[in-house]
Amino acid sequence: MNTDKIYAEQLANEYALKDTSKVIALRKLDAKAKLPATVFTYTFGIITAMVAGVGMCLSMKVIGNGSVAMFVFGVIVGIIGLLGMGVNYPIYKKMLAQGKQKYAFEIMELAKEISEK
Repeated sequence: MNTDKIYAEQLANEYALKDTSKVIALRKLDAKAKLPATVFTYTFGIITAMVAGVGMCLSMKVIGNGSVAMFVFGVIVGIIGLLGMGVNYPIYKKMLAQGKQKYAFEIMELAKEISEK
């Protein structure tokens, strides 16, 4: 395998003149297919990480009154946050597959038009 040739072709493709309207349209369709899954994943991941952090702070007596009830509540909240983080990636993959399926035909047709030139 000639990696220099692959690199040169990749670089040449980057600088080659393109039919900008179709290439831009293809990029926009790709982003449109992926954006909902990405936004959800980041939002849900941040929220569940914060929930896990609050649970850890409660269980380690950083916040709260330090009672046994707060410790148990903190452990429960932390576990809920960790479970949320655990299901985040499978949800992302499912949403991404749905987005790709929704725009697959349009993307394939546009990519075929661009590649035939």
